Amino acid sequence: MIAKAEAKGVKFLLPVDNMCAAEFSADAEPVLVEGDIPADLMGMDIGPKTIELFSAAVRGAGTIVWNGPMGVFEFEKFAVGTKAMAKALAESGAITIVGGGDSAAAVEKLGFADKITHISTGGGASLEFLEGKELPGVACLLDA
Repeated sequence: MIAKAEAKGVKFLLPVDNMCAAEFSADAEPVLVEGDIPADLMGMDIGPKTIELFSAAVRGAGTIVWNGPMGVFEFEKFAVGTKAMAKALAESGAITIVGGGDSAAAVEKLGFADKITHISTGGGASLEFLEGKELPGVACLLDA
């Protein structure tokens, strides 16, 4: 993916820091990690540098498609990145499309749903629709 993006002159952003934890728990102690995540930790959210990097990327965008929360937004300690990105989308002025059950739940729970242009609970299907792929559930209706 990185090589394809470079070949096409497209920015491909990856997290530069992450909020990690030793266990998957709402009570886990967050650990900020820059660079690679050590084997004894798991990525639970994006870090503050990544929040700024990703937020800057959506500023001035005309259309934004978001599929997937930034972290484990169900755990308050690890919802910071998802909340920051939902806020960035809501304030962007762009046409915003949020796809996927978890993403839809996140923008609803965090109070940004009314500022999103379109929310689809069909994450994979909504992305395939945007790619122009045939959706079996729609195609069968057209056969009638």
